[in-house]
Amino acid sequence: MEQSKGRRVILFPMPFQGHINPMLELANVLHSKGFSIAIIYTNFNSLNPSTLNPNFTYHSIPVDLTENEASIKDPTRHLSILNAKCVEPFRECLSGLLSDDVNSEDPVACLISDPLFDFTRSVAESFKLPRIVLRTGGAASLAVLAAFPLLKEKGYIPITDSRLEELVTELSPIKVKDLAAAMPNSDPEDFYQLITNVLNETKASHGLIFNTFEDLEGQALATIRQEYYPNIPIFSLGPFHKCGPTTSSSSTSLLSPDQSCISWLNTQAQKSVAYVSFGSAAKIDHAQFLEIAWGLANSGQPFLWVVRPGLVQESDWHEALPNGFLEALYKRAHIVKWAPQKEVLAHPAVGAFWTHCGWNSTLESICEGVPMICTPCFGDQMLNARFVSDVWKVGLQLEHGIERGEVERTIRRLMVEKEGVEIKERALNLMEKANHCLKEGGSSYLSLDGLVKHILSL
Repeated sequence: MEQSKGRRVILFPMPFQGHINPMLELANVLHSKGFSIAIIYTNFNSLNPSTLNPNFTYHSIPVDLTENEASIKDPTRHLSILNAKCVEPFRECLSGLLSDDVNSEDPVACLISDPLFDFTRSVAESFKLPRIVLRTGGAASLAVLAAFPLLKEKGYIPITDSRLEELVTELSPIKVKDLAAAMPNSDPEDFYQLITNVLNETKASHGLIFNTFEDLEGQALATIRQEYYPNIPIFSLGPFHKCGPTTSSSSTSLLSPDQSCISWLNTQAQKSVAYVSFGSAAKIDHAQFLEIAWGLANSGQPFLWVVRPGLVQESDWHEALPNGFLEALYKRAHIVKWAPQKEVLAHPAVGAFWTHCGWNSTLESICEGVPMICTPCFGDQMLNARFVSDVWKVGLQLEHGIERGEVERTIRRLMVEKEGVEIKERALNLMEKANHCLKEGGSSYLSLDGLVKHILSL
Protein backbone atom coordinates (compact mmCIF):
# COMPACT_ATOMS: atom_id res chain seq x y z
CA MET A 1 0.00 0.00 0.00
CA GLU A 2 1.88 3.03 -1.29
CA GLN A 3 -0.21 5.55 0.63
CA SER A 4 0.89 4.21 4.03
CA LYS A 5 4.60 4.80 3.36
CA GLY A 6 6.10 7.42 5.61
CA ARG A 7 3.92 6.54 8.60
CA ARG A 8 5.29 5.13 11.79
CA VAL A 9 3.46 3.05 14.38
CA ILE A 10 4.78 2.60 17.91
CA LEU A 11 3.84 -0.65 19.67
CA PHE A 12 4.27 -1.27 23.39
CA PRO A 13 3.68 -4.90 24.51
CA MET A 14 3.14 -6.03 28.11
CA PRO A 15 6.31 -7.93 29.15
CA PHE A 16 4.66 -11.37 29.36
CA GLN A 17 4.90 -14.09 26.70
CA GLY A 18 1.17 -14.31 26.01
CA HIS A 19 1.05 -10.53 25.40
CA ILE A 20 4.36 -10.17 23.53
CA ASN A 21 3.55 -12.74 20.82
CA PRO A 22 0.37 -11.15 19.39
CA MET A 23 1.78 -7.60 19.64
CA LEU A 24 4.88 -8.53 17.61
CA GLU A 25 2.80 -10.56 15.16
CA LEU A 26 0.57 -7.50 14.67
CA ALA A 27 3.73 -5.45 14.07
CA ASN A 28 4.68 -7.88 11.27
CA VAL A 29 1.22 -7.50 9.73
CA LEU A 30 1.35 -3.69 9.79
CA HIS A 31 4.91 -3.67 8.42
CA SER A 32 3.71 -5.77 5.48
CA LYS A 33 1.22 -2.97 4.78
CA GLY A 34 3.96 -0.37 4.46
CA PHE A 35 4.16 1.03 8.00
CA SER A 36 7.50 1.51 9.72
CA ILE A 37 7.52 -0.01 13.19
CA ALA A 38 9.03 1.08 16.50
CA ILE A 39 8.81 -1.32 19.45
CA ILE A 40 9.12 -0.05 23.02
CA TYR A 41 9.89 -2.84 25.51
CA THR A 42 10.81 -3.09 29.18
CA ASN A 43 14.07 -4.50 30.54
CA PHE A 44 11.85 -6.68 32.78
CA ASN A 45 11.32 -9.92 30.79
CA SER A 46 13.37 -8.14 28.15
CA LEU A 47 13.04 -8.91 24.46
CA ASN A 48 16.11 -9.90 22.48
CA PRO A 49 16.01 -7.68 19.36
CA SER A 50 18.70 -9.81 17.65
CA THR A 51 16.13 -12.64 17.33
CA LEU A 52 13.32 -10.34 16.10
CA ASN A 53 12.34 -8.68 12.83
CA PRO A 54 15.42 -6.65 11.77
CA ASN A 55 13.23 -4.13 9.93
CA PHE A 56 11.87 -2.66 13.19
CA THR A 57 13.55 -0.25 15.61
CA TYR A 58 13.67 -1.34 19.26
CA HIS A 59 13.72 0.93 22.30
CA SER A 60 14.31 -0.53 25.78
CA ILE A 61 13.02 1.29 28.85
CA PRO A 62 14.36 0.64 32.36
CA VAL A 63 11.86 -0.82 34.81
CA ASP A 64 13.65 -1.38 38.08
CA LEU A 65 11.71 -3.95 40.07
CA THR A 66 13.32 -5.00 43.33
CA GLU A 67 13.82 -8.74 43.87
CA ASN A 68 10.90 -8.63 46.27
CA GLU A 69 8.63 -6.84 43.77
CA ALA A 70 9.56 -9.21 40.93
CA SER A 71 8.67 -12.25 43.08
CA ILE A 72 5.24 -11.02 44.27
CA LYS A 73 2.74 -13.89 43.92
CA ASP A 74 -0.35 -11.64 43.56
CA PRO A 75 -0.57 -10.97 39.77
CA THR A 76 -2.89 -7.96 40.23
CA ARG A 77 -0.48 -6.26 42.64
CA HIS A 78 2.48 -7.21 40.45
CA LEU A 79 0.75 -5.51 37.51
CA SER A 80 0.00 -2.43 39.59
CA ILE A 81 3.70 -2.06 40.52
CA LEU A 82 4.76 -2.62 36.90
CA ASN A 83 2.34 0.12 35.75
CA ALA A 84 3.66 2.57 38.34
CA LYS A 85 7.31 1.91 37.44
CA CYS A 86 6.78 2.18 33.68
CA VAL A 87 5.14 5.62 33.53
CA GLU A 88 8.16 7.94 33.52
CA PRO A 89 10.55 5.74 31.47
CA PHE A 90 7.76 5.30 28.90
CA ARG A 91 7.06 9.05 28.81
CA GLU A 92 10.75 9.81 28.21
CA CYS A 93 11.07 7.19 25.48
CA LEU A 94 7.91 8.36 23.74
CA SER A 95 9.05 11.98 23.96
CA GLY A 96 12.32 11.06 22.25
CA LEU A 97 10.58 9.15 19.47
CA LEU A 98 8.11 11.98 18.85
CA SER A 99 10.79 14.68 18.88
CA ASP A 100 12.42 12.79 15.99
CA ASP A 101 9.23 13.56 14.03
CA VAL A 102 10.26 17.18 13.52
CA ASN A 103 12.87 16.29 10.87
CA SER A 104 11.37 12.96 9.84
CA GLU A 105 9.54 11.82 6.76
CA ASP A 106 8.05 9.16 9.05
CA PRO A 107 5.64 10.98 11.38
CA VAL A 108 4.20 8.76 14.12
CA ALA A 109 0.60 7.88 13.29
CA CYS A 110 -0.39 6.24 16.58
CA LEU A 111 0.56 4.18 19.59
CA ILE A 112 -0.75 0.61 19.93
CA SER A 113 -0.66 -0.55 23.54
CA ASP A 114 -2.06 -3.21 25.83
CA PRO A 115 -5.08 -2.07 27.88
CA LEU A 116 -3.45 -3.60 30.97
CA PHE A 117 -0.90 -0.77 30.73
CA ASP A 118 -3.36 1.71 32.20
CA PHE A 119 -1.02 4.74 32.12
CA THR A 120 -0.55 4.83 28.34
CA ARG A 121 -3.75 6.79 27.76
CA SER A 122 -2.75 9.82 29.86
CA VAL A 123 0.83 9.79 28.52
CA ALA A 124 -0.34 9.51 24.87
CA GLU A 125 -2.95 12.25 25.42
CA SER A 126 -0.26 14.57 26.85
CA PHE A 127 1.53 14.28 23.48
CA LYS A 128 -1.76 14.44 21.51
CA LEU A 129 -0.87 11.00 20.13
CA PRO A 130 -3.80 8.75 19.11
CA ARG A 131 -3.81 5.42 20.99
CA ILE A 132 -5.30 2.14 19.77
CA VAL A 133 -5.49 -0.85 22.12
CA LEU A 134 -4.75 -4.47 21.29
CA ARG A 135 -6.74 -7.00 23.26
CA THR A 136 -4.49 -10.06 23.46
CA GLY A 137 -7.29 -12.36 24.63
CA GLY A 138 -10.44 -13.38 22.78
CA ALA A 139 -13.55 -11.30 22.14
CA ALA A 140 -15.76 -13.57 24.27
CA SER A 141 -13.55 -13.05 27.32
CA LEU A 142 -13.75 -9.25 26.93
CA ALA A 143 -17.55 -9.45 26.54
CA VAL A 144 -17.68 -11.38 29.84
CA LEU A 145 -15.42 -8.84 31.58
CA ALA A 146 -17.65 -6.04 30.29
CA ALA A 147 -20.63 -7.85 31.82
CA PHE A 148 -18.99 -7.91 35.29
CA PRO A 149 -21.17 -5.07 36.72
CA LEU A 150 -24.27 -7.06 35.72
CA LEU A 151 -22.80 -10.31 37.07
CA LYS A 152 -21.97 -8.58 40.35
CA GLU A 153 -25.50 -7.21 40.55
CA LYS A 154 -26.94 -10.71 39.91
CA GLY A 155 -24.81 -12.20 42.72
CA TYR A 156 -22.49 -14.37 40.60
CA ILE A 157 -19.52 -12.28 41.79
CA PRO A 158 -17.77 -12.65 44.16
CA ILE A 159 -17.71 -16.36 43.39
CA THR A 160 -18.60 -18.85 46.10
CA ASP A 161 -17.54 -22.52 46.02
CA SER A 162 -21.15 -23.69 46.33
CA ARG A 163 -22.06 -22.10 42.96
CA LEU A 164 -19.06 -23.14 40.84
CA GLU A 165 -20.98 -25.66 38.67
CA GLU A 166 -23.99 -23.36 38.26
CA LEU A 167 -24.84 -22.09 34.77
CA VAL A 168 -24.67 -18.31 34.27
CA THR A 169 -28.07 -18.14 32.55
CA GLU A 170 -27.34 -14.72 31.02
CA LEU A 171 -24.17 -16.08 29.38
CA SER A 172 -24.98 -19.74 28.62
CA PRO A 173 -23.13 -22.17 28.30
CA ILE A 174 -20.70 -20.40 30.68
CA LYS A 175 -20.57 -21.72 34.24
CA VAL A 176 -19.78 -19.68 37.35
CA LYS A 177 -16.36 -21.38 37.60
CA ASP A 178 -15.52 -20.10 34.09
CA LEU A 179 -15.74 -16.45 35.15
CA ALA A 180 -12.24 -15.09 35.61
CA ALA A 181 -13.45 -13.49 38.82
CA ALA A 182 -10.02 -13.48 40.41
CA MET A 183 -6.49 -14.37 39.51
CA PRO A 184 -4.80 -16.88 41.82
CA ASN A 185 -3.52 -15.13 44.97
CA SER A 186 -5.29 -11.86 44.03
CA ASP A 187 -7.66 -9.84 46.17
CA PRO A 188 -11.09 -10.01 44.40
CA GLU A 189 -11.71 -6.25 44.87
CA ASP A 190 -8.30 -5.39 43.41
CA PHE A 191 -9.01 -7.67 40.47
CA TYR A 192 -12.42 -6.07 39.93
CA GLN A 193 -10.71 -2.64 39.88
CA LEU A 194 -8.19 -3.95 37.33
CA ILE A 195 -11.06 -5.07 35.07
CA THR A 196 -12.73 -1.66 35.43
CA ASN A 197 -9.46 0.03 34.42
CA VAL A 198 -9.08 -2.21 31.35
CA LEU A 199 -12.65 -1.47 30.23
CA ASN A 200 -12.24 2.29 30.74
CA GLU A 201 -8.85 2.41 28.99
CA THR A 202 -10.38 0.60 26.03
CA LYS A 203 -13.45 2.88 25.90
CA ALA A 204 -11.20 5.98 25.76
CA SER A 205 -9.07 4.63 22.89
CA HIS A 206 -9.13 5.42 19.16
CA GLY A 207 -9.87 1.80 18.33
CA LEU A 208 -9.74 -1.81 19.50
CA ILE A 209 -7.92 -4.65 17.73
CA PHE A 210 -8.64 -8.35 18.32
CA ASN A 211 -6.56 -11.37 17.36
CA THR A 212 -9.66 -13.33 16.36
CA PHE A 213 -11.99 -13.78 13.38
CA GLU A 214 -15.69 -13.36 12.71
CA ASP A 215 -16.49 -17.04 12.06
CA LEU A 216 -14.96 -17.93 15.44
CA GLU A 217 -16.33 -15.15 17.67
CA GLY A 218 -18.91 -13.27 15.59
CA GLN A 219 -21.52 -13.23 18.35
CA ALA A 220 -19.13 -11.84 20.99
CA LEU A 221 -17.80 -9.23 18.54
CA ALA A 222 -21.36 -8.11 17.73
CA THR A 223 -22.15 -7.78 21.46
CA ILE A 224 -19.02 -5.71 22.05
CA ARG A 225 -19.74 -3.44 19.06
CA GLN A 226 -23.39 -2.89 19.94
CA GLU A 227 -23.53 -2.95 23.74
CA TYR A 228 -20.14 -2.05 25.16
CA TYR A 229 -18.07 -0.07 22.64
CA PRO A 230 -20.47 1.44 20.08
CA ASN A 231 -18.34 4.61 19.76
CA ILE A 232 -14.97 3.17 18.78
CA PRO A 233 -13.98 1.20 15.65
CA ILE A 234 -13.31 -2.49 16.31
CA PHE A 235 -11.06 -4.61 14.10
CA SER A 236 -10.95 -8.42 14.15
CA LEU A 237 -8.06 -9.34 11.89
CA GLY A 238 -6.73 -12.56 13.36
CA PRO A 239 -5.22 -15.05 13.34
CA PHE A 240 -2.24 -12.65 13.27
CA HIS A 241 0.40 -15.36 12.90
CA LYS A 242 -1.25 -16.49 9.66
CA CYS A 243 -1.91 -13.10 8.08
CA GLY A 244 1.51 -11.47 8.16
CA PRO A 245 4.75 -12.68 6.60
CA THR A 246 7.09 -14.05 9.26
CA THR A 247 10.79 -14.62 8.83
CA SER A 248 11.90 -18.07 9.87
CA SER A 249 14.77 -16.54 11.84
CA SER A 250 12.41 -14.35 13.89
CA SER A 251 11.51 -15.64 17.36
CA THR A 252 9.39 -13.82 19.94
CA SER A 253 9.90 -16.48 22.62
CA LEU A 254 11.42 -15.49 25.96
CA LEU A 255 12.63 -19.12 26.28
CA SER A 256 14.81 -20.95 23.73
CA PRO A 257 12.78 -23.60 21.88
CA ASP A 258 14.31 -27.08 21.67
CA GLN A 259 14.30 -28.05 17.99
CA SER A 260 15.01 -31.72 18.81
CA CYS A 261 11.27 -32.25 19.15
CA ILE A 262 10.78 -31.68 15.40
CA SER A 263 13.26 -34.41 14.44
CA TRP A 264 11.56 -36.68 17.01
CA LEU A 265 8.12 -35.90 15.53
CA ASN A 266 9.50 -36.84 12.10
CA THR A 267 9.87 -40.44 13.38
CA GLN A 268 6.23 -40.71 14.55
CA ALA A 269 3.12 -41.88 12.69
CA GLN A 270 0.66 -39.35 11.33
CA LYS A 271 -1.79 -37.89 13.91
CA SER A 272 -0.44 -40.26 16.60
CA VAL A 273 1.25 -37.82 19.01
CA ALA A 274 -0.33 -36.02 21.96
CA TYR A 275 1.43 -32.66 22.39
CA VAL A 276 1.34 -31.36 25.98
CA SER A 277 2.18 -27.78 26.95
CA PHE A 278 0.69 -25.54 29.64
CA GLY A 279 2.19 -22.29 28.38
CA SER A 280 4.64 -19.85 29.88
CA ALA A 281 3.03 -19.03 33.24
CA ALA A 282 0.99 -21.97 34.58
CA LYS A 283 2.16 -23.91 37.63
CA ILE A 284 1.21 -27.40 38.84
CA ASP A 285 2.12 -29.29 41.99
CA HIS A 286 4.18 -32.47 42.18
CA ALA A 287 1.13 -34.73 42.65
CA GLN A 288 -0.54 -33.33 39.51
CA PHE A 289 2.74 -33.74 37.61
CA LEU A 290 2.83 -37.46 38.46
CA GLU A 291 -0.84 -37.94 37.48
CA ILE A 292 -0.10 -36.31 34.10
CA ALA A 293 2.99 -38.50 33.63
CA TRP A 294 1.19 -41.78 34.35
CA GLY A 295 -1.94 -40.75 32.42
CA LEU A 296 0.19 -40.03 29.35
CA ALA A 297 2.18 -43.27 29.76
CA ASN A 298 -0.95 -45.41 30.23
CA SER A 299 -2.77 -43.89 27.23
CA GLY A 300 -0.56 -45.87 24.86
CA GLN A 301 -0.09 -42.82 22.60
CA PRO A 302 3.30 -41.28 21.82
CA PHE A 303 3.61 -37.87 23.48
CA LEU A 304 5.70 -34.72 23.31
CA TRP A 305 5.65 -32.98 26.69
CA VAL A 306 6.90 -29.47 27.46
CA VAL A 307 8.11 -29.35 31.07
CA ARG A 308 9.08 -25.71 31.42
CA PRO A 309 11.48 -24.77 34.25
CA GLY A 310 9.18 -23.49 36.98
CA LEU A 311 6.14 -25.50 35.78
CA VAL A 312 6.32 -27.96 38.70
CA GLN A 313 6.34 -26.16 42.03
CA GLU A 314 9.46 -26.75 44.15
CA SER A 315 11.03 -28.97 41.52
CA ASP A 316 13.70 -28.46 38.88
CA TRP A 317 12.60 -29.53 35.43
CA HIS A 318 11.85 -33.27 35.03
CA GLU A 319 13.78 -34.51 38.08
CA ALA A 320 10.27 -34.99 39.47
CA LEU A 321 9.63 -37.90 37.06
CA PRO A 322 9.47 -41.38 38.59
CA ASN A 323 12.70 -43.38 38.31
CA GLY A 324 12.94 -45.24 35.02
CA PHE A 325 9.85 -43.49 33.61
CA LEU A 326 11.39 -42.30 30.33
CA GLU A 327 13.48 -45.46 29.85
CA ALA A 328 10.32 -47.60 30.18
CA LEU A 329 8.64 -45.66 27.36
CA TYR A 330 11.56 -46.15 24.90
CA LYS A 331 10.98 -43.82 21.95
CA ARG A 332 7.30 -43.19 22.70
CA ALA A 333 7.96 -40.04 24.75
CA HIS A 334 9.97 -36.88 24.20
CA ILE A 335 10.30 -34.23 26.91
CA VAL A 336 11.68 -30.73 26.31
CA LYS A 337 11.93 -27.51 28.32
CA TRP A 338 10.30 -25.44 25.57
CA ALA A 339 9.03 -26.18 22.07
CA PRO A 340 8.58 -24.19 18.83
CA GLN A 341 4.81 -24.49 19.28
CA LYS A 342 3.51 -23.24 15.91
CA GLU A 343 5.87 -25.64 14.15
CA VAL A 344 4.83 -28.51 16.42
CA LEU A 345 1.09 -27.94 15.92
CA ALA A 346 1.56 -27.80 12.14
CA HIS A 347 3.45 -31.13 12.15
CA PRO A 348 1.50 -34.03 10.58
CA ALA A 349 2.40 -36.37 13.48
CA VAL A 350 0.48 -34.27 16.05
CA GLY A 351 -3.05 -35.54 16.68
CA ALA A 352 -4.05 -33.70 19.87
CA PHE A 353 -2.95 -30.75 21.99
CA TRP A 354 -3.31 -30.86 25.77
CA THR A 355 -3.28 -27.17 26.65
CA HIS A 356 -3.92 -24.61 29.40
CA CYS A 357 -6.13 -22.77 26.84
CA GLY A 358 -4.31 -19.46 26.79
CA TRP A 359 -5.74 -17.49 23.86
CA ASN A 360 -2.61 -17.75 21.68
CA SER A 361 -2.39 -21.53 22.15
CA THR A 362 -6.13 -21.96 21.52
CA LEU A 363 -5.96 -19.96 18.29
CA GLU A 364 -2.79 -21.70 17.10
CA SER A 365 -4.45 -25.10 17.63
CA ILE A 366 -7.60 -24.00 15.78
CA CYS A 367 -5.47 -22.77 12.85
CA GLU A 368 -3.90 -26.23 12.42
CA GLY A 369 -7.12 -28.21 12.97
CA VAL A 370 -5.68 -29.94 16.06
CA PRO A 371 -8.30 -31.06 18.64
CA MET A 372 -7.65 -29.99 22.23
CA ILE A 373 -7.69 -31.38 25.75
CA CYS A 374 -8.24 -28.47 28.11
CA THR A 375 -6.84 -27.87 31.59
CA PRO A 376 -7.33 -24.14 32.21
CA CYS A 377 -5.43 -22.55 35.10
CA PHE A 378 -6.48 -18.90 35.54
CA GLY A 379 -7.73 -15.70 33.89
CA ASP A 380 -9.53 -16.11 30.56
CA GLN A 381 -8.35 -19.73 30.19
CA MET A 382 -11.47 -21.17 31.85
CA LEU A 383 -13.70 -19.31 29.40
CA ASN A 384 -11.58 -20.33 26.40
CA ALA A 385 -11.78 -23.96 27.54
CA ARG A 386 -15.59 -23.73 27.81
CA PHE A 387 -15.79 -22.45 24.24
CA VAL A 388 -13.43 -25.20 22.99
CA SER A 389 -15.48 -27.97 24.64
CA ASP A 390 -19.08 -26.67 24.60
CA VAL A 391 -19.40 -24.03 21.85
CA TRP A 392 -16.99 -24.90 19.04
CA LYS A 393 -16.85 -28.55 20.22
CA VAL A 394 -13.27 -29.04 19.03
CA GLY A 395 -11.94 -30.54 22.25
CA LEU A 396 -12.61 -32.10 25.65
CA GLN A 397 -12.17 -30.49 29.03
CA LEU A 398 -10.76 -32.17 32.14
CA GLU A 399 -13.47 -30.66 34.34
CA HIS A 400 -12.68 -32.35 37.64
CA GLY A 401 -8.96 -32.00 38.14
CA ILE A 402 -6.08 -34.15 36.92
CA GLU A 403 -6.30 -37.87 37.67
CA ARG A 404 -4.33 -40.46 35.71
CA GLY A 405 -7.31 -42.66 34.82
CA GLU A 406 -9.29 -39.66 33.55
CA VAL A 407 -6.23 -38.40 31.62
CA GLU A 408 -5.80 -41.79 29.94
CA ARG A 409 -9.53 -42.04 29.07
CA THR A 410 -9.68 -38.48 27.69
CA ILE A 411 -6.62 -38.97 25.45
CA ARG A 412 -8.12 -42.20 24.12
CA ARG A 413 -11.57 -40.63 23.62
CA LEU A 414 -9.98 -37.91 21.52
CA MET A 415 -7.32 -39.87 19.62
CA VAL A 416 -8.66 -43.41 19.25
CA GLU A 417 -12.45 -43.57 19.70
CA LYS A 418 -15.38 -42.58 17.43
CA GLU A 419 -16.12 -39.43 19.46
CA GLY A 420 -12.65 -38.18 18.54
CA VAL A 421 -13.32 -38.59 14.81
CA GLU A 422 -16.29 -36.22 15.03
CA ILE A 423 -14.29 -33.70 17.08
CA LYS A 424 -11.47 -33.85 14.50
CA GLU A 425 -13.95 -33.15 11.69
CA ARG A 426 -15.21 -30.03 13.49
CA ALA A 427 -11.61 -28.93 14.17
CA LEU A 428 -10.74 -29.24 10.47
CA ASN A 429 -13.88 -27.32 9.52
CA LEU A 430 -12.88 -24.48 11.89
CA MET A 431 -9.36 -24.54 10.42
CA GLU A 432 -10.86 -24.02 6.95
CA LYS A 433 -12.78 -20.99 8.23
CA ALA A 434 -9.59 -19.58 9.78
CA ASN A 435 -7.85 -19.92 6.40
CA HIS A 436 -10.78 -18.46 4.46
CA CYS A 437 -11.10 -15.27 6.55
CA LEU A 438 -7.57 -14.21 5.54
CA LYS A 439 -8.13 -14.57 1.80
CA GLU A 440 -9.13 -11.64 -0.40
CA GLY A 441 -12.68 -10.62 0.55
CA GLY A 442 -12.56 -12.60 3.83
CA SER A 443 -13.57 -10.95 7.11
CA SER A 444 -10.02 -10.53 8.53
CA TYR A 445 -8.67 -9.37 5.15
CA LEU A 446 -11.32 -6.63 5.03
CA SER A 447 -10.82 -5.75 8.70
CA LEU A 448 -7.06 -5.30 8.15
CA ASP A 449 -7.81 -3.03 5.19
CA GLY A 450 -10.13 -1.05 7.48
CA LEU A 451 -7.44 -0.78 10.17
CA VAL A 452 -4.85 0.54 7.68
CA LYS A 453 -7.28 3.22 6.47
CA HIS A 454 -8.19 4.09 10.07
CA ILE A 455 -4.54 4.55 11.14
CA LEU A 456 -3.89 6.75 8.11
CA SER A 457 -6.91 8.90 8.99
CA LEU A 458 -5.80 9.63 12.58
